[in-house]
Amino acid sequence: MNAAAEFAATVRARSAGGGRVLAGIAGEPGAGKSTLAAAVAEALGPDAVVLPMDGFHLPQARLVELGRRDRMGAPDTFDLPGFVRVLTAVRTDAGAVDAPGFDREVEEPVPGAIRIEPTHRIVVIEGNYLLHDADGWEAVAGLLDVTALIRIDPRIRQQRLITRHIAFGKTADAARDWALGPDEANAALIRAGADRADMLLAVD
Repeated sequence: MNAAAEFAATVRARSAGGGRVLAGIAGEPGAGKSTLAAAVAEALGPDAVVLPMDGFHLPQARLVELGRRDRMGAPDTFDLPGFVRVLTAVRTDAGAVDAPGFDREVEEPVPGAIRIEPTHRIVVIEGNYLLHDADGWEAVAGLLDVTALIRIDPRIRQQRLITRHIAFGKTADAARDWALGPDEANAALIRAGADRADMLLAVD
């Protein structure tokens, strides 16, 4: 059974009791969170929707104001209160909920790009810091019903990151520096949360 099928089966079993299920997929930068979340949602059918954490990046202008642009992707470069508010609204099942998406080409959040309808009984949330337990992020895991952490060969993950950064405009040297600098610092924080995941999912 591949990782998507394994997690989908776990989520489906959890949803058998009725009520909405929030399923979290955490992973290091470049681990394949978006791809896995999409595959899990497809396996679960039309009742499932994906909610990426990336939409809660702070806008570029705000990061510059705060002096954090060179650390974009770190825990304090996200709108954590906004993320928790959306998760809480989804958790309480109070009706349709709008959430931001993320445009990778310009690296900016897109307000209202995602709509979670009452018919979406399974919400697959994917993001770096779902299992982080500091600076307020510990509130996130408590809103999720089941969580998984992606495991992947670090060499494959880092090469994917370098390729992605180049595709979105960085030079080869800048892409490598970012992947092995800020991205790797964030990856270390994410790995520290491994023991808080309900399950580990190996991907390649």
